[in-house]
Amino acid sequence: QVQLVESGGGLVQPGGSLRLSCAASGRDFSRSAMAWYRQAPGKQRELVATITSGDLTNYADSVKGRFTISRDNAKNTVWLQMNSLKSEDTAVYYCNVFGRNWYPWGQGTQVTVSS
Repeated sequence: QVQLVESGGGLVQPGGSLRLSCAASGRDFSRSAMAWYRQAPGKQRELVATITSGDLTNYADSVKGRFTISRDNAKNTVWLQMNSLKSEDTAVYYCNVFGRNWYPWGQGTQVTVSS
């Protein structure tokens, strides 16, 4: 049974930083492209960042230059380093495979950027 467990969110002031973690279990994800998504209140879930099995990365324009996605295949873990946070980054953040054949979503981790 696949489980995705996100952690590391919290309340941070504008300009601050957070590092999110995603622990994946139940299968080997080392050959899967992984991604971080987010969903703000009243909005659809959106793709934030992706990382291939070969560590190629891609980012939404809104976070490019501020967020960094990384992974450790041995640990089945994906991270999202978020710097220079803005109020518009406030959302629940989720990890999953990249694409549309998603595994069951985890509970996500709440990120709130506010002064």
